[in-house]
Amino acid sequence: MHSEEVEVHTGGRETVRDLSAECTRFLREIGGDEGLLHLWVPHATAGVAVIETGAGSDDDLLAALHDLLPADDRWKHRHGSPGHGRDHVLPALIPPHVSVPVLGGRMTLGTWQSVCLVDTNTDNPVRRVRLSFLAG
Repeated sequence: MHSEEVEVHTGGRETVRDLSAECTRFLREIGGDEGLLHLWVPHATAGVAVIETGAGSDDDLLAALHDLLPADDRWKHRHGSPGHGRDHVLPALIPPHVSVPVLGGRMTLGTWQSVCLVDTNTDNPVRRVRLSFLAG
């Protein structure tokens, strides 16, 4: 298995950050041709999603998360910014992992799909994402 950790800078703002370029580079550098690409976010307040980006879906996802997980004082987990407890609930809805089949050196995503980091925690502007490739 090949594995590498990449650093992602979110700028301290809520974000849906496309990781496709990092994944493509990783597969190219290791010669990953056929197998599974697994992404893992080792954080308690971020997740990984497969979603369309650039056409408004990424903003829609953040808006939906605001509706589902408001940044207010209802949360028992209270350290950090006001409403930060919601960030710790996020990985139950958007898990911190995803696996994507790789064929011919390319992720087998649909036409409009991208693998994205989803991060609502504005207290942590730098994230790590582990990319692992298991050859098949």
